[in-house]
Amino acid sequence: MKLREWAAFLSLTFIWGASFLWIKIAVQEIDPFSLVTFRIILGLIGLAVFFPIQKPKIPRRFRTWVDMALLGLLSSAIPWVLISWAEETIDSALAGVLNGTVPLFTILIAHLFIHDDRMTYGRVVGLLVGFAGVVVLTQRDGGGTNGGLSIVVSRHLLGQGAMLLAALSYAVGGVYARRHLRNVSALVQAFFSMVFSLVVLQGVIPLIGGAVAVPARVETWVALAWLGVLGAGVASYIFYYLLHAIGPTRASLVTYTIPVVSVTLGVIVLGERLDWALAAGTVLIVSGVWVVNRKSS
Repeated sequence: MKLREWAAFLSLTFIWGASFLWIKIAVQEIDPFSLVTFRIILGLIGLAVFFPIQKPKIPRRFRTWVDMALLGLLSSAIPWVLISWAEETIDSALAGVLNGTVPLFTILIAHLFIHDDRMTYGRVVGLLVGFAGVVVLTQRDGGGTNGGLSIVVSRHLLGQGAMLLAALSYAVGGVYARRHLRNVSALVQAFFSMVFSLVVLQGVIPLIGGAVAVPARVETWVALAWLGVLGAGVASYIFYYLLHAIGPTRASLVTYTIPVVSVTLGVIVLGERLDWALAAGTVLIVSGVWVVNRKSS
C-alpha cells in the first residue's frame, strides 16, 4: 500500500479499535437500538461537513440507491446493533477480538464474487498468521461472565455468536460495495447508506415495543460522540476509500489490528490484565497484515 493508504489504515485501526471501549460504556445506560440511532445521527452530521468540500456526484440510477440501501443494512444497521447487544454481556476486548474474523469471511466471499480480488498463497498465509494472533488473544479471559449460572453462560455465548454474525455482515457488505458501488464516491456511499440504516431502525424500534432512550450521563454522550462523529462518520468514509483503493480483502484486514487497540485500551482503561497473550497476539496480527499487504501477495 501507498503511504496515504497506510495512514488511512492506521487511523481506521485506532478509531474502530477504541470504539469497542466506548460501546461498552454506552450500553451501561442505553439499549443497543438507541445507541445505534444516536451513532448514525452523529455520524451523518460528521459526514455532512465533507459535502461542501468534495462536492461528490450524486447517483441518479434507481439501482444504485437500492444498492446503497442494502449496504446500509449490511454495514451499519445489522452489525452495529449486534455488536452493541453483544457488549451487554461480553467485554470490549473480546468483542474486538471476535471482530477480527471479518477477513476470514471476506477473503472467501471476495474470491467467489470479485474477479480482481482472488485468494493467493501469500494472502492465505498472511490471513492464517493474523488469525493465529486472534486465537491467541481469545485465550485471555473474556470477563463477560461472573459465576456459574447457565443462563449467564448461555447469554455470553450468544454474545459471541452475535459478534460473529456482525463480522459476517461486515464482510458481505464490503464485498457487495466493491462489486456494485465501485464507481460511487466513498462519501456518498457512507452517508446515504447510513441514511437508509436510520430509516430502517426507526421503523423497527416501534415494532419491538421500544423507544429511543436519551442518555443522561456525560460519559455516555462522549461515547456517542466518538462512535458517531468518528466511528460512524469519519471512519466510514475512510473505510470506503480503502475498500476501492486496495480491495475488500486488504481493507478488511483492519479488523485484525483492531483487537490490538481494543485489548490494550481494556488493560489501560478497564484494568484488564497485561499478559503474554496480548504481546504474542499483537506480533502475530501485525505480521499477518504485513504478509497480506506485500506486493507479492
